[in-house]
Amino acid sequence: MNKVIVTGGAGYIGSHTCLKLIEKGYNPIIIDNLSNTSIENVKGVESITNKKLNFYEIDCCDAKKINGVLKKENGIIGAMHFAAYKSVEESVRLPKKYINNNLKSLKSLIKVMQNNNLNNLIFSSSCNVYGRPDRLPVDENVAFKKAESPYAETKQLCEKIIEESTIFSVCLRYFNAIGSHNSGLIGERSADKPANLVPIICEVASGKREKLVINGNDYNTYDGSCVRDYIHVEDLATAHINALDYCIKNRSKSVFNVGTGQGLSVIETVRIFEEVNNIKLNCEIGPRRNGDVAEIYSDTKKSDKYLNWKAKLTVKEALKSAWNWQIKKKNSKISIL
Repeated sequence: MNKVIVTGGAGYIGSHTCLKLIEKGYNPIIIDNLSNTSIENVKGVESITNKKLNFYEIDCCDAKKINGVLKKENGIIGAMHFAAYKSVEESVRLPKKYINNNLKSLKSLIKVMQNNNLNNLIFSSSCNVYGRPDRLPVDENVAFKKAESPYAETKQLCEKIIEESTIFSVCLRYFNAIGSHNSGLIGERSADKPANLVPIICEVASGKREKLVINGNDYNTYDGSCVRDYIHVEDLATAHINALDYCIKNRSKSVFNVGTGQGLSVIETVRIFEEVNNIKLNCEIGPRRNGDVAEIYSDTKKSDKYLNWKAKLTVKEALKSAWNWQIKKKNSKISIL
């Protein structure tokens, strides 16, 4: 039946990936405790696809309950693991929260998969595993440096746990996901105060925040602000489908970067957002933020060659869709099917 377990499937990247799974003929089985998102994303996917989803409100640290889902659902061919805390800033303040949850949820899932002879795990990793790389663009062969935050440390440790397991897997090292589905029905619904650049930009544009504080303009980059590789979340979601197909076919363990291969500064990103959405933002320069790397962007040759995947959507398209999401999300209450 081509069912795929999607932990954290009600979240930002998880919900977009569920949509792509359905479009490609898979049947996502969502496991999410809704601790940092909303059921509205599940409803949004259902509305877009006109398909009722199987959703289980379960904490992914609870192996017994995850096992119950696998026993109930027949035809599961793999799992995608998105369920984790993700804020670099919060992880610096609350490191134990991140170490405990992010490691335990993965260990629980792997244990259940092994006990049920289930392979094909697609893991939501991060470019943060690279720390401060010696060369750019960064490729998958670069050795991990010291983690710059507890969040980054959890991703490094999770990759090690997967490598030491017996299951076939693909770890996708994300760069910076932005944007939203053009329907405006699914997107970032974190209960926490946004800590990533584009959601903050959108809150400033909408008047929810008074101003955007750019964290540092004295880095050794082309304009002094941090440089990142921003990828449209829809492109990122597609990469998961290609990764699952690759994992099933090759029966191995692999890692791939998922980015555009282009670095863009915070200041330039703000300028492009203002241009494509015809909005002027209230900005000021503030101090550097703990845990931030000055500059990082991806080498994507490996994912292009083996996953047959490349980012197709532009930063302009992503920033336009991000603003569309901000405008629509207050009015996106959808009746569940």
